[in-house]
Amino acid sequence: MNKRQFFSAVGALALAVAMPFSAPAEPAHHEKDIVDTAVSAGSFNTLVAAVKAAGLVDALKGDGPLTVFAPTDDAFAALPEGTVENLLKPENKEKLQAILKYHVVSGKVTAADVVKVTSADTLEGQAVKVKASKKGVKINDANVVKTDIMTSNGVIHVIDKVLLPTS
Repeated sequence: MNKRQFFSAVGALALAVAMPFSAPAEPAHHEKDIVDTAVSAGSFNTLVAAVKAAGLVDALKGDGPLTVFAPTDDAFAALPEGTVENLLKPENKEKLQAILKYHVVSGKVTAADVVKVTSADTLEGQAVKVKASKKGVKINDANVVKTDIMTSNGVIHVIDKVLLPTS
């Protein structure tokens, strides 16, 4: 066996060993939409309650694609006392809708995409600032703590603060 045949054989063997561990050629199909994914995660109970109170469930279950910067329950708990309860009242539905839409960007924006931009237009109408550094990614003053939770109609990025649009 000459060197060329040897390296060809080694290459074929390496390829055969690596194949079972490689990523599938087709991206995985994600069964759950944004809302169902948030519900099943268990750490977005306040966000889900707010989406329901704002009447935005159908919008977040739609075809999309959408990108959601999803505050955790702890992020909502960090708001001043009584804020969430006040926002969930029927008379504050429009304000709640505006806050929630400020967390949503049209299109599927993955972590790889986020680091290439400095702002993103939200469904609320105002842009959020995006800052990527060695420390991570910030959306306004919120830290992105988990990225690329893929859903059937978009992607969720978990943030540690509630984003508030300017009045």
